Amino acid sequence: MTTIGIIGAGNIGAQLARISVDAGYDVVIANSRGPETLSDLVTEVEGRPTRQGSITAATAADAGAAGEVVVVTVPLKNLDDVPVEPLAGKVVIDTGNYYPERDGHIAELDDETTTTAEMAQAHLPTSKVVKAFNHIYAQHLTDQRSPSGTEHRRALVIAGDDADAKAWVADYIDRIGFDALDIGPLAEGWRIQRDTPGYGPEYDIDQLRQAVAEAKRYRDM
Repeated sequence: MTTIGIIGAGNIGAQLARISVDAGYDVVIANSRGPETLSDLVTEVEGRPTRQGSITAATAADAGAAGEVVVVTVPLKNLDDVPVEPLAGKVVIDTGNYYPERDGHIAELDDETTTTAEMAQAHLPTSKVVKAFNHIYAQHLTDQRSPSGTEHRRALVIAGDDADAKAWVADYIDRIGFDALDIGPLAEGWRIQRDTPGYGPEYDIDQLRQAVAEAKRYRDM
């Protein structure tokens, strides 16, 4: 099974570590404060009765190097701290959102000439960035999982410019308990940013598809 590197051990990163290990993936996780500060999380995940994979704490560079696929789940203001070289050539899952009150104002996001996922791709020019997990509350990642084929199974959006990368992420999302809705290239990621109809609600794939179609740019609201 694939090793997943996770850079960022906040709410989303920690929950993805838990459910990825449950699904049989090996996880190498990092935060900004050092591997020793993740000992409680590692101990907890290792003690999960549903655990099928392993978890190790590391530095961001080492998590990026170890992961065959890497999840970047850091505040947007810290994107420049994400190591570039260890992620070269790899599928990178970007979970980021833009919150000006936290990240400061970013002109190209304020005027909607780019998206958060495109910013991640620009920072990681040789990686294959896929947008995912930015519109679900962290706790719902563990609480709302269900087996493939479940009626009205919760769905999650993916967006990306590389078809093979998106296919891998869609399969990963299925394995950890959700359907995946491909909404196109990274530039379409704005359709699931904060304040859009699909951001937050528990939708199955048909409901999510409708919500994404109804999304409007901030300037058009």
